[in-house]
Amino acid sequence: MTSHERISVVYIEDDAKIGKLFTKYLESHGVKVTLAASGPEGVAAVMRERPDLVLLDLMLPGMDGVEVCRKIRERSSTPIVMVTARAEEADRVLGLEGGADDYVVKPFSSRELLARIRAHVRRAEGRVGPSAEEIRVGSLVIDVRSMSARKDGVPLVLTTYELMLLRALAERAGRVMSREQLVDIVRGSPDEAFDRSIDVHVSHLRQKLGDDPKNPRLLKTVRGLGYMFAVDEGS
Repeated sequence: MTSHERISVVYIEDDAKIGKLFTKYLESHGVKVTLAASGPEGVAAVMRERPDLVLLDLMLPGMDGVEVCRKIRERSSTPIVMVTARAEEADRVLGLEGGADDYVVKPFSSRELLARIRAHVRRAEGRVGPSAEEIRVGSLVIDVRSMSARKDGVPLVLTTYELMLLRALAERAGRVMSREQLVDIVRGSPDEAFDRSIDVHVSHLRQKLGDDPKNPRLLKTVRGLGYMFAVDEGS
């Protein structure tokens, strides 16, 4: 989305009355809304529409909001704001651990939620802080806008999680990043910092980058600390 285009949102809400009311409010403020009434319908809409942001009700029939959030996160880094009537801390933590970026409790201020939507979209576009359309480290190039990467001019076939992890490391090339920091940056589940699944993702990235797992030149392991993308890859 460029500065002159409308923000696009997929709103997953099973309460038709609430969905229509808030959709009308958002559209009156220049937001394009695609309304979905169930989890599966919502996931399909996100994959089809590729919105700037997802509004997701936690209490959905059949597939709850946390599961919907996880399914979206498997394939997209689109900001997700959960909207729910459940205010307990455990529910908020569950939503955030499922991959949500924010959590709003009903009843909420429509103006505040609109402001949050705009802030998350600006952040996702890189308009908060320094912006860069490409990240270059040696022969690796990551195109931020198209969410793609190539090495030595050859496109890399990466999962969304792998691309986000690679971007997190490449943006901080030369710095050691702990597993906990990487999990937080790529918005995975905090459990991943403990079950070492970050190690599995790094292993997959090394394979796809053609990095020697026994003597890696690109994604280096710093024993006891974490991982680092080497500034000088010898190319």
